[in-house]
Amino acid sequence: MPEPLRAGDPTRLGAYQLTARLGQGGQGVVYLGHRDSGDGTAAKVAVKVLNREWAEEPRLRQRFAKEVEAAKRVSAFCTAAVLDADLQAQFPYIVSEFIDGPSLQQAVADGGPRTGSALDRLAVATATALVAIHKAGVVHRDFKPANVLLGPDGPRVIDFGIARAVDGAATQTSSVLGTPSYMAPEQIEGGELGRPADIFAWGCVIAFAATGKAPFGSDSVPAVINRVLNGRPDLGALEEPLRGIVLACLDKRPAARPSAATLLSRLIGDDGPAPPPAPPQGGRAPTGPQTVRPGTGPQPARTGPHTPPPAAYPAGPPMRTVPGYPAGPSGPHPAARPVPFGGTGPHFPAAVRPSSAPPPVRQSRVPVIIAAVGTGALILSLIIAIILGLTSTNTGSSSSDAGPAAEISAARHSG
Repeated sequence: MPEPLRAGDPTRLGAYQLTARLGQGGQGVVYLGHRDSGDGTAAKVAVKVLNREWAEEPRLRQRFAKEVEAAKRVSAFCTAAVLDADLQAQFPYIVSEFIDGPSLQQAVADGGPRTGSALDRLAVATATALVAIHKAGVVHRDFKPANVLLGPDGPRVIDFGIARAVDGAATQTSSVLGTPSYMAPEQIEGGELGRPADIFAWGCVIAFAATGKAPFGSDSVPAVINRVLNGRPDLGALEEPLRGIVLACLDKRPAARPSAATLLSRLIGDDGPAPPPAPPQGGRAPTGPQTVRPGTGPQPARTGPHTPPPAAYPAGPPMRTVPGYPAGPSGPHPAARPVPFGGTGPHFPAAVRPSSAPPPVRQSRVPVIIAAVGTGALILSLIIAIILGLTSTNTGSSSSDAGPAAEISAARHSG
């Protein structure tokens, strides 16, 4: 919340009227400012002013200038856009978009930890911000709850005061700057510092949002540093699948942590290949022998609209897992099996429950065929005999020599 100006605070810088304090850090003070927009209204802005000690040190002035460069490189949708700056003034300042909302630090202190969909939205929004920051070639290096503002249109990541542009290898040798409770092991040790340090900090921030406390504590600096380097994070009652994702980000090995893009994909559940496309209507049925799985028996022919085969994925909600990263305990899942399909009717077994009853025995058609052939032969023999009898009668043969045909004719007349 804005606080009144204190004695000695400036009331105007350039075209900006300063009316309240928004916050204070190691670099300087952030003020609420107003500038006449030309239509009689005064647009609100945030004005960050470098303190006297930093302003008198050329090296620190240069770092302040790099903050402006870093902030301008990042997409404005996920941070506070830089609107103006004067780096040559007695007290250099940066003017940025005013985000009307509390920091995550303040929101948790006032309203308690985030849960459910509110926590999920925070995780996705801040991971999206990290994707944009890293895509711009910037490592934030001070990602913490105080630097996440909860604006009316969603979270924004601010304060690139110790951010650095990265080289082609995406790493820089680190000086120990940052907030210990949210610093990665390699950042504390002054080693190679790259994007994985921001991923570690993201895991700490989400753990704080979910539990109300930093996962490695916030007591004495030596104790916190020892836990970051050697201890396990305290994630409280943080539930899966977010718990497994946070644990992956808090791996003490930088190379084992996911990238920001992989992190975001896992958060939104995009953790596997797309299912195979359904076959076209009226397509050709598969040729060659068809394999029937044990226990299903032969499948009857079906008519009607073609039904696409079910997707070959294990049952249950996606675990949103990433290969190589722990995702917490999970039950075994059956391996996906290929499902043959065609276009003139379903050629895949129906999804049925396993049955203890034996599959139906298929009856042989050979006896039926033999019986049919025998009946046909008998009828053909009778027809030939009748024709021969009639022929004999027409040529003057006696009734005694007419055979079966004469007897059949006599029986008909006598009846």
